[in-house]
Amino acid sequence: MTEKKRVKKTTRNPWAWIPTLYFAEGLPYVAVMSVSVIMYKRFGLSNTEIALYTSWLYLPWVIKPFWSPFVDILKTKRWWIVSMQLLIGAGLAGIAFTLPTPFYLQASLAFFWLMAFSSATHDIAADGFYMLALDDSQQSFFVGIRNTFYRFASITGQGLLVILAGSLEKSTANIPLSWSITFFILAGLFIAFFAWHRFVLPYPAEDTGKTVHTPKMVLIEFGKTFESFFTKKGIGLAIAFILIYRLAEAMLVKLTYPFLLDGREVGGLGLSTQDAGIAYGTVGVIALTLGGIIGGIVASRKGLKYWIWPMALSITLPNLAYLFLAIYQPENFFWVNVAVAIEQFGYGFGFTAYMLYLIYFSQGEHKTAHYSICTGFMALGMMLPGMAAGWIQEQLGYQHFFVFIMIATIPTLLLIPFMKIDKEFGKAKKDAPSKESTGQEYD
Repeated sequence: MTEKKRVKKTTRNPWAWIPTLYFAEGLPYVAVMSVSVIMYKRFGLSNTEIALYTSWLYLPWVIKPFWSPFVDILKTKRWWIVSMQLLIGAGLAGIAFTLPTPFYLQASLAFFWLMAFSSATHDIAADGFYMLALDDSQQSFFVGIRNTFYRFASITGQGLLVILAGSLEKSTANIPLSWSITFFILAGLFIAFFAWHRFVLPYPAEDTGKTVHTPKMVLIEFGKTFESFFTKKGIGLAIAFILIYRLAEAMLVKLTYPFLLDGREVGGLGLSTQDAGIAYGTVGVIALTLGGIIGGIVASRKGLKYWIWPMALSITLPNLAYLFLAIYQPENFFWVNVAVAIEQFGYGFGFTAYMLYLIYFSQGEHKTAHYSICTGFMALGMMLPGMAAGWIQEQLGYQHFFVFIMIATIPTLLLIPFMKIDKEFGKAKKDAPSKESTGQEYD
């Protein structure tokens, strides 16, 4: 046993594990948040049911700050990573097994929730492991790499997997079987991730999973962290901004795929599953990524305060692209892709200000924990509006729903004049917390 411990490598080439680790971090989030919407739409659920059920799946990310300290205390982050990947694989297999059954809805939602909880826990462990396994210079170098592979996961989940499912729908003429095969492939991929990372992840010396604190002391410190967050100056305005900035987008994102898939007679575009995967899951994700990259570049030059207005307009006004699609229902697939790309590029560009503000407000003694709390509110801001989006759309129809979406952008713009931001913040600083660029926060 002693000899076995002695040969464990405390370091390994980061290229061997960072790309696969962050690809594995992105896939379950996309599966839970986006792929589930498309699948349930193809199974014939109403938009009200889809939006309500899938929005509840945000809950693990909402409450993530409450159990993240225990990931630090119990076991090692390496253990949490490989264990959660195995659990995610089991959840995916569970979905695949239950889709062809009469009770598929209840069973698949239960497995999706298991995946969501496991994915949120995996996020905590992976980001912590990243900081423990790499020195400062390596962390800076690989930030862009990990984001890139998280984006690849988005394209794979929303694009390639949806295209695959659509192709299987055509060849088998069996929707449950097609999606079952798709999720079996995902499950096999995660078993492979589990095996690979169990072998290739290093054993950082600091990744002990032990603490000198007693459980009582941990709870006391935990309480102090939350108290210091909620007593920050301007906390009310900050929470309002976090919850409202993406109000329109939170509702729009839940109805995008249903709108693309629904027939023209009910106001949709009548796209096939494959074409929807190309438009939103591939072209859209690429545009989103480009918008985020350009947003980061320009923000680093003049700071958040300078760009807050242009970025707020960017995340709101391009929603008009969907109103255009709903009114004209273009049959030319090119114009569908153009409209989706414009909206997603604007979202990516405008989202930069949102993430920078979360980092800005988290500054201070407990910045990592406070940032985690902010991301919990961020997930809540997506969950609550999303739950109502389907019902609103079914009451209004698609055209009026997208008009409603434009009205829902107004609270975002009304908040901006009240935001107090240091004019120097965001100008090419090197000390921003590494969590700021975690890919999971994009959706």
